[in-house]
Amino acid sequence: MTAHPRGEAPDPAAENEEDREETGTPAAGTPGTADAAADATTAGDTAGTGAVATVTGTEDARDAGPEHAQDAASAEETDAEGAGAQESKEDSGTAELSEAEAELAAQRELRRRIEQRKAEKEGPIEAGAKLSGPAADLLAAVRAVESGEKPGTAFFDSASPAPAPRRAPAPAPAPHRPSPGPRPTAPRSASPEAAASVAQVLKEGGAPETLAAPAAVTLGEQAADILRQDPWQLLSVPGVRPEQADGFARALLGSECGPDDGRRTAALVAWLLERAALRGHTALEADEVRAGLAGFAVADPEAAVENAVAEGVVLVFQEGVDAAGTGAPDGTAESNEDTEGSEDGAADEEEAVQVLLGLDRYALAEESLADGLGRLVNSCEKGADWTAPAAAAPSPSAVELIRTAATAGLVVHSGGESARAEPAALIAAAHALGLRALGTTHSADGQRRLAAAVGDPRSAVTLSALLSGESGPGRDADGAFALDLLVVLDAPQLDVETAAMLVESLADGTRLVLSGDPGVLGSAGAGRVFADVIAARACPHVVSRTPDPGPIGELVSGIGIGELAQVDAPGKEVVIVPVRDAGEAVHRTVQLVADSVPRAIGVPSDDTQVITVGHGGSAGTRALNTALKQRLNPGPGRFGGFDPGDRVVHVPAPGRVVPGSVVSADAEGLHLDCAGTPVVVPADRVESSVRHSWALSAHQAAGMRWPAAVVVLPGDAARGLSRPWVYTAFSRGERHLSVVHGVDQALPRAVAEVPAQERTTRLRPLLEALPTPDAS
Repeated sequence: MTAHPRGEAPDPAAENEEDREETGTPAAGTPGTADAAADATTAGDTAGTGAVATVTGTEDARDAGPEHAQDAASAEETDAEGAGAQESKEDSGTAELSEAEAELAAQRELRRRIEQRKAEKEGPIEAGAKLSGPAADLLAAVRAVESGEKPGTAFFDSASPAPAPRRAPAPAPAPHRPSPGPRPTAPRSASPEAAASVAQVLKEGGAPETLAAPAAVTLGEQAADILRQDPWQLLSVPGVRPEQADGFARALLGSECGPDDGRRTAALVAWLLERAALRGHTALEADEVRAGLAGFAVADPEAAVENAVAEGVVLVFQEGVDAAGTGAPDGTAESNEDTEGSEDGAADEEEAVQVLLGLDRYALAEESLADGLGRLVNSCEKGADWTAPAAAAPSPSAVELIRTAATAGLVVHSGGESARAEPAALIAAAHALGLRALGTTHSADGQRRLAAAVGDPRSAVTLSALLSGESGPGRDADGAFALDLLVVLDAPQLDVETAAMLVESLADGTRLVLSGDPGVLGSAGAGRVFADVIAARACPHVVSRTPDPGPIGELVSGIGIGELAQVDAPGKEVVIVPVRDAGEAVHRTVQLVADSVPRAIGVPSDDTQVITVGHGGSAGTRALNTALKQRLNPGPGRFGGFDPGDRVVHVPAPGRVVPGSVVSADAEGLHLDCAGTPVVVPADRVESSVRHSWALSAHQAAGMRWPAAVVVLPGDAARGLSRPWVYTAFSRGERHLSVVHGVDQALPRAVAEVPAQERTTRLRPLLEALPTPDAS
């Protein structure tokens, strides 16, 4: 594959900005290029007069360029479980306990803590109240500052933070009783009275009254009073930007407010962290938050961060104590030479310590996930004999996966598209042994392919259907899935909150296999679960030796290692179509889908998927879908812009894309056919959750494949390219790949020089701090 000698080098783009899908909730991903000007945190276009723009539900604002965060995945936690075990031992009144008795006491205490934490999830809580370990200690400290018992500098010194010790190995997990599965709930809505009260406050502040309902939903029945007391709480409403909240606050408070108002700075800190979560981070470096605050005219960012911590808006985490390597485990110096390093050693230790700020929801999720994975590792029966089914496996890699899963409670499996046959063989082997085994996928298309590979339609479900209870084996009396083995395909698409919910639903002894392709784009939500588990070496890792076949497989394999090589494609499996500008790119794309690919390759238009860098721009998904609809299914769009026969995607939740086609519309809503399943989208949700889908972004296409794919790379897309983006887009076609190429040398440079954007997370160090399976 060759590129043409013109173009510009791309800037690194955020890995997952473009598709916080169209649901009417804060989208804030940036599907477009890195230099776009609009902000991507809105759930749609913002318009209207006054201080705040109206959220209309369209996707324009999500087409802005990504913001680049400085990333480092690290964290730290004290030994809450160990402390709990010690308390249990002291409370028992026994001077000396046997090892077995001490272990039982530790397990009882840990189980009590787990049950208490789950019970607290059932209702609204004060910020940070669900946390344990360092989070709870830090929150207690800031409460002391708040009450005046101690000065703030006693607990938080950004210039030279005092690192907390890394937690000691925790006792073995107690027997687990999963919480009941999620109950079906009606969509959140506000009472008419609450919305009316909020509308009055918004009117006084010069903000559009159309924000009344989302504000009441976000802030609750007391939203009007909250906004009067703290107008910057409007920032928590999807689509509202800081300058708009500032205008609203000035209209309500007049001269009483200023840029360093504590209410403003606390809201800005939370807003910055929420935006970071939409870029995949579960925490941010404190320096990065301070820099963000300075960009919003905060005179003293350090004091603003301290105030946010004191208010319980964010939590502080410190990482890097062990990295300095200056002390023995007990904190004493290992030798006189070590202690005499003095200034150099102190400087190295200070540099090694990293201060992170995070929201409690992600802190809880990462802590819960780490503990849950550790529980699965330690509760698995290690002596299972799966020799017989392994002997019948179709490949050596499948044999290795089956044998590894027989001896480990948690296994990671990585490989390309062909490697998906290996977890399918594992599920079939488990069935042959009489075990309850199930595979989950990111998409309905992946479910279909997995079920076909296993040979049993009941062996595969989508992860969303499993968690919601729509499909799967159901739950036992303790709320756990009735499974002995769960295989999660498309594991790179797992965000930390979904992963925590899944692992919490697995009983002790259940085997969990996380399988996926490390080269694809990451999850739509915060976290990088798959990569963190691999990096932490928390479990066996089986790397498939099964290559993807054909010219497309060869091309994609090279991209995965940073090489864009020319491949032989005698059957026109890979075709490069050079274009000069975006207008020509749209024209050639329509020509390929409607004529060339059906005629030359034999793949009909309905089985050909167009993939482009973003939604906006002259050759983004909107422009391409408009042109493709005009050619393939022209119509007036009398059903909210849609006609029967239109190809669409329904986005019921951020990061979840369900392909379908329009059937009809009536007073009930828009009727869709999604792979044979009828779906009705209410009329008020159509604009925000249904999009034409002849053209998709690469994030939307993740987890799905089509017989043919046309990847469109107009000149203005160069800055949005990265190796994971190219890898994902180029691997969506099974038989044919056409590349509408207008970025010249920017494409090989992106593949060679722009790897996946790092995400700042805390899961890896939490996993590394867990005891090994052999620890007692």
